Amino acid sequence: MLPKFQKATDKLRTFRSHTSMARKNSKVQALYELCQTIFTPSGSPRPSPPAIDKLCSVLDTISPADVGLKEENLDDDRGLGFFGLDQLNRVSRWAQPITYLDMYEGDSFTMCIFRFPTSSVIPLHDHPGMTVFSKILYGSLHVRSYDWVEPAQVIKGPNYFPVRLAKLAVDKVLTAPCATSVLYPRSGGNLHNFTAVTSCAVLDILTPPYREDAGRKCTYYRDYPYTVFATENKIKIEDGEEEEYAWLAETEPDNLYMRSGNYTGPSIQHRRESIPLRLTTESQRGT
Repeated sequence: MLPKFQKATDKLRTFRSHTSMARKNSKVQALYELCQTIFTPSGSPRPSPPAIDKLCSVLDTISPADVGLKEENLDDDRGLGFFGLDQLNRVSRWAQPITYLDMYEGDSFTMCIFRFPTSSVIPLHDHPGMTVFSKILYGSLHVRSYDWVEPAQVIKGPNYFPVRLAKLAVDKVLTAPCATSVLYPRSGGNLHNFTAVTSCAVLDILTPPYREDAGRKCTYYRDYPYTVFATENKIKIEDGEEEEYAWLAETEPDNLYMRSGNYTGPSIQHRRESIPLRLTTESQRGT
C-alpha cells in the first residue's frame, strides 16, 4: 500500500513541478513580467522607445495557442457580414456578442482579450492619457482611428451640442499575422473603433488602465464628416484634405454588445508591481 501511495505522491509532485515550470516559461508570464518592469500606475514617465519596441517584439510572437485560444470557424457565427444589413443598427438577437477575457488587471496596466464574431463593432471611444498595445491574434479587423487637433477646435454641432475637430490617423483592415499596433495619449489614433471583417481576436495591453477618479474615463463618440459643419465655422482645412478630418461628438454607445468570458490560457504568477526599469533616458515618442 505504501509503495503505491509513494508513487502517487511522486506523480503529483512531478505534475506540480511541470505546471510551475510551464507557467514560468509561458509567453504570457514573460509578457506580464516585462509589463511590470516598464509601466507605472500614473503612466508617467511614459514608456521609453526601446521599452515599447521590446514589448512589441514580445507581443508579435504571441499566437492564439499561447493564450489558450483556437481560431473559430469563420462561418460559425451569426454576424451579418462586414457589408451586411446596416451593421450599426443590426438587431442584436441575430448577432453573437463580443467576448471580453480578463487576463490581468492592476494599478499600472491591464491585459485582456476581445473575441469578435463577424461584423461586431466596438464603437469609437478614447483612451485619455493612456498607451495601448493591440495584437491581432487571428482574423481580420477594420480599424478607424483619430487624434485630436491641437489646440482644441470646438464648435456647435447637432442640436447645439459641441463637436471637436479630429484628424484621421488610421483607416485600414488589419489581418493576422501583423505587427502590434500602438496608440499614444496624443498620437497613433488614441480614439478608435473596431469592426470585425471576420471572426477575430485582439490581445490588448492598456497602460495605465481606465480609472475614472484619475481622469481616465472611457468616452464614446460619433464622427461627422468635416464638410457637414464646414460652412458654420471659421476653421480652414487645405483643399483636398477634408476627408482626413472629422467632427467628433460625445454619445452613448447604442450598438455595443459584449459579455464576459473565462480566460483559459496559462495562468499568471502575480507579483507586487515594482518600480519600472527605465531602459533609456531618450525623449519619449508619441506623446
